[in-house]
Amino acid sequence: MAVKGRYGRGPSRKSSQSTLVIAMLIMLSFLILILLALGILSIPSTSRNAPKANDLSSMVHTTVERSDEDEERGDHWVELISWEPRAVIYHNFLSKEECEYLINLGKPHMKKSTVVDSETGKSRDSRVRTSSGTFLARGRDKIIRDIEKRIADFTFLPVEHGEGLQLLHYEVGQKYEPHYDYFLDEFNTKNGGQRIATVLMYLSDVEEGGETVFPAAKGNFSSVPWWNELSECGKGGLSVKPKMGDALLFWSMKPDATLDPSSLHGGCPVIRGNKWSSTKWIRVNEYNI
Repeated sequence: MAVKGRYGRGPSRKSSQSTLVIAMLIMLSFLILILLALGILSIPSTSRNAPKANDLSSMVHTTVERSDEDEERGDHWVELISWEPRAVIYHNFLSKEECEYLINLGKPHMKKSTVVDSETGKSRDSRVRTSSGTFLARGRDKIIRDIEKRIADFTFLPVEHGEGLQLLHYEVGQKYEPHYDYFLDEFNTKNGGQRIATVLMYLSDVEEGGETVFPAAKGNFSSVPWWNELSECGKGGLSVKPKMGDALLFWSMKPDATLDPSSLHGGCPVIRGNKWSSTKWIRVNEYNI
């Protein structure tokens, strides 16, 4: 009799456990409904309007929150322009005052630009690059340190991985033929390793020409909103028009750490006006200066 009584109480215990589980599921369901109603929780969308890789007809914009220190830079936002290569534009990255400061700082020291010889790793003169330029040491002064810190926040790469700023000036007719920023020699990768990313900051507007063009980029180039404003050179690929204060970030290496041939890029000839820019190359490892 005692044995039968012990087994007879089993179903009652299981029933209580089942009731408790059902009650908890009901409470969880109500909680999810409340969070959805309040907008705290959302269901991922599979909208047909979602941007697709290499679809340049639907640019992706992300507004950047502004601080009190950013007032002089105006409205700024990040715009995704390409997945191959990975490239984004940070609008109004620099203020007008910062652009003018960099130009005035480097102007007295401008010299004919050179290129890196892939065989020797040394700089040499070349017709493929006809601009003039100079270098500004990393951390040279407070303004440059502030800009370099902003670049680090933008790229999520440490300040110590960056080379010194390069200031460039293109007059009418001057250009830079398509090239890669990564190295194909061992000499230039001894300090800091390979170049992983480039931040190109435009310090002036250009009346006509002077675009940064990616001839090997993937996508429908003619769908960009500024297509009709491009020069013939600019229409030879995915292009970005220079605008004072804007910064173009593109990656020379893929997420799997292989070199990205779609990062091939060049500076189109300036047709009218002058083009001033500043380049920050960033390495995989710390770059010693």
